[in-house]
Amino acid sequence: MESGEEGVHEPILIEGRHGIDYRLERVLSDAQLPYFKRLQLASWLELKLLFPLAAPAVLVYLINNFMSLSTRLFCGHLGNLQLAAASLGNSGVQLLAYGLMLGMGSAVETLCGQAYGAQRYEMLGIYLQRATIVLLLTGLPLMMIYIFCKPILILLGETEELASAAAVFVWGLIPQIFAYAVNFPIQKFLQAQRIVAPSSYISAATLGVHLLLSWVAVYKLGLGLGLIGASLVLSLSWWIIVGAQFGYILISGECKHTWTGFNVMAFSGLWEFFKLSTGSAVMLCLETWYFQILVLIAGLLDNPQLALDSLAVCMSVMGLLFMVSVGFNAAASVRVSNELGAGNPKSAAFSVVMVNLVSFIIAVIEAVVVLALRHVISYAFTSGETVANAVSQLCPYLAFTLILNGVAVGCGWQAFVAYVNVGCYYVVGIPLGCILGFKFDLGVKGIWSGMIGGTAMQTIILLWVTFRTDWNKEATLTSRLEFQVEKAKTRLDKWEDKKEPLLRS
Repeated sequence: MESGEEGVHEPILIEGRHGIDYRLERVLSDAQLPYFKRLQLASWLELKLLFPLAAPAVLVYLINNFMSLSTRLFCGHLGNLQLAAASLGNSGVQLLAYGLMLGMGSAVETLCGQAYGAQRYEMLGIYLQRATIVLLLTGLPLMMIYIFCKPILILLGETEELASAAAVFVWGLIPQIFAYAVNFPIQKFLQAQRIVAPSSYISAATLGVHLLLSWVAVYKLGLGLGLIGASLVLSLSWWIIVGAQFGYILISGECKHTWTGFNVMAFSGLWEFFKLSTGSAVMLCLETWYFQILVLIAGLLDNPQLALDSLAVCMSVMGLLFMVSVGFNAAASVRVSNELGAGNPKSAAFSVVMVNLVSFIIAVIEAVVVLALRHVISYAFTSGETVANAVSQLCPYLAFTLILNGVAVGCGWQAFVAYVNVGCYYVVGIPLGCILGFKFDLGVKGIWSGMIGGTAMQTIILLWVTFRTDWNKEATLTSRLEFQVEKAKTRLDKWEDKKEPLLRS
């Protein structure tokens, strides 16, 4: 601890690593400062804490999303059928594995974070291996869905031509399932130790390799190998990320206490880990599958290829731009929990306001850009003029959705937001979209309008709850950590044979 300018002890180390800065609470509580001066100082302090947290997360999310998006771009230039097939395979099938693997991998973040805080560093490596084994086993039934996706898609009402092309694309994504199974535990393992920059550097370098290999696979290996070549390259790129991150763990020296080699303890407690990880996976899957359902519904319209093409272009743009908001959402969760844990209710409330404001400003800028480019945006995916006209008509819906999402992501309560999302999406969004799309014959516009209805309800609920929150009460509740600490210790003791912590040298 060092003394601040006014004699107040400020935790400099904590400020640098956890984002807690008691100057923000002090500024917000200083009634002697003029209101606008207080607001200016507080905003500057909050932005200094927020952006270093958000920037690495935004970068990784953007790069990983753009790898998948670029694959659809290459496929789109092979033809409208190939774009629809890649979009259906990606959004209709691949998101199944992504949501399940990411959700189950999130359990590693909790366990590794608890072990790291308890200085039981060797357990992080064991949790990493245990999670990888469970996720690899989970990938086997998912692989069967990929293999038999053609009859499944036909059973769901897709045309045989579209289902056949989508199946070719999906078969090339089978290796990606197992890359997910290894990648997500590694990411959470590193994040628990606050090692975030290497993942962004690795993802950036892999993106360059991915673009080059995709160009070769799609355009140099012939039209017949275009779809399967593009998806195989995407799978390969994810395995490059996995190999590079694991290589970093082995040779960097930063993980020498947390990775002590392969251990037979990883094969114990597999069922307990599966049960623990299933809970976090179910809710995330319900959110992820919402977009899959919309794509599958669009495939049932009268002109499914055009509907899927236009919806794919807009959803791809939305998915990429939404990664910015997702990064700020992660930063919001950290900032609010940090401030509440430190007993700073004013800072927690101000953090929520600032994150919402920044997310909203960014979303408005994105919406303006989308509207300005609405007549040409589809040509990045396909050269078809018919698709371009359909996309330009959908862009106002896309812009409005971006603004709504920009407001909603800033609240930072992940568990509560997940329940709100599922309720609004499945109770309002999907039924309303089906009614407007089929009953009122609005097509893909009706389906998207249903999504807007669900998102609007979500935004209203989150803003109302945020406005009504008693932040002093939240800080008081958060300060009662004894039960959670004991619970974490019990879990660690249950799954660990050696109880003595491995201290850093």
